[in-house]
Amino acid sequence: MARIILASQSPRRKKLLEQIGLKFEVFPSNVDETSEQQNPFALVEELALLKAKHVAAKFSESIIIGADTIVVFKDQILGKPQDAKEASAMLNLLSGATHEVCTGVAIVKTDKNNQITHKHSFFEQTKVTFSTLDERDIKYYIQKGAPFDKAGSYGIQDDLGALFVEHISGDYYNIVGFPLNRFYREIKEIAPEVVKLISD
Repeated sequence: MARIILASQSPRRKKLLEQIGLKFEVFPSNVDETSEQQNPFALVEELALLKAKHVAAKFSESIIIGADTIVVFKDQILGKPQDAKEASAMLNLLSGATHEVCTGVAIVKTDKNNQITHKHSFFEQTKVTFSTLDERDIKYYIQKGAPFDKAGSYGIQDDLGALFVEHISGDYYNIVGFPLNRFYREIKEIAPEVVKLISD
């Protein structure tokens, strides 16, 4: 049976895959994620595949899962904030408005010689509407350190982060960082042996 490798250090993705009973190992990719791609949907797929392929070179007869999440507001891509000032600017930008969360997922298979035999990628999109944020809540959220490892400077699964969100349209888990429903549907086609591992 092929080993399953998650090419991500995100504790949220790890928790979500554990939630569905998947048995896997974590081996984060440290590949350079610099890209000139401006289309957010193409970007997340490109980066997810880049991560998966980078880790694939280290594992034979394995299935490697890569993922990348970004927040998009009026065609502006919002990644992880570099500091408190940038986090505050992002949250004020999202306040009282609707943005999109895009997650790209890549699934790569390798043979006994660590060569890639199959690669597949897709993206999922969820629309998120924030209520108007109180400046004190933004300041407190930043002081807790919550925004700094999250695209768009917030996590819907966080205490205050959950209170920012007024409405969503799409997959909730996609906002957390991994679209479980779409992943399950895709993996059933690509690697049915993985589904057997989940159901056993």
